[in-house]
Amino acid sequence: MAHYEVNEDAVAYARKLIDARQYVLDSDWGAAQPKTADDNAYLEKHSWDEYARWHLGLTVGPGDETKARYAFAYGDLRRVHRSGLIACVYRASEWRHKDVELAAHDLLQHLDEVSAK
Repeated sequence: MAHYEVNEDAVAYARKLIDARQYVLDSDWGAAQPKTADDNAYLEKHSWDEYARWHLGLTVGPGDETKARYAFAYGDLRRVHRSGLIACVYRASEWRHKDVELAAHDLLQHLDEVSAK
């Protein structure tokens, strides 16, 4: 099983987007999450560091400038999706990646707090 570290830059970026109200509260994550073509198009115009910000997990092992390095996407490469954060919490808890699970959970709580105001 793969091992993941929390991508602290992604956590900070997600929090920044939430505070700027750049989020979607109700979406079907299966339809909204970036597909391979979306990732490729994004990488044509953005750096790997910018791409990394959209992933709460960093896979231990693969090199930084490979898609295999980045896991637990939480947004559509423009906005945070509440359903994306829920998916991250679920997947991380299912596979016992506790640090990623807690980071996603904290972001979900922050989103709910900000969006309730």
